[in-house]
Amino acid sequence: MVIMNTTLCYLNRDGKYLMLHRTKKEKDINKDKWIGVGGKTEFGESPEDCVRREVLEETGYTLCSQAFRGIVTFVYGDITEYMYLYTSEDFVGEEIVCDEGELVWIEKEKVCDLPIWEGDKIFFRLLEERKDFFSLKLVYDEEGKLTETMLDGQMYQ
Repeated sequence: MVIMNTTLCYLNRDGKYLMLHRTKKEKDINKDKWIGVGGKTEFGESPEDCVRREVLEETGYTLCSQAFRGIVTFVYGDITEYMYLYTSEDFVGEEIVCDEGELVWIEKEKVCDLPIWEGDKIFFRLLEERKDFFSLKLVYDEEGKLTETMLDGQMYQ
C-alpha cells in the first residue's frame, strides 16, 4: 500500500485556467492528459508550502495567495492519494517552459473537452458551482475507469 499527499492548483485569469499537457515524462500516470500544476509534498512541507513550490517550479509564477477549495481522495490499485486542491487568481512572475509538458491557458468552458481524467470533470464542476470547501473521493479501476464517486461522504452521480 502506498499513501501519497499531493497538491494541485488551477491558476485562473481572464476566464481561463492554466493547464499542463503532460507529455514529457514516459513513466507518468498522467501521460498525455491535461491537468493543473502541482505535485507531491516533500518532507516537512505543508500543503501550502508544496503548492507554492510546485507552482513556481512548473510555471515561473509566485502565488501571492491561493484558495484551498477541497481535498480529493484518489484510490487506484494499492495507492491512496490525498490531493489538496487550490485555485489562485493572485500570482506574479513570468511564465517559464515547463519540463513536464506544455503550459496553455484554456477557456474554462473548454477544459472538459480535453483529454482529462473522468473525475477531474467533477471537481471542475464543483469549482465553478460551489464556493465552500468540499471533499471528493474518486475510485478508479486498473484500466483507469472511474468506478465510485463520493462527495462530502455521500454517493455522488
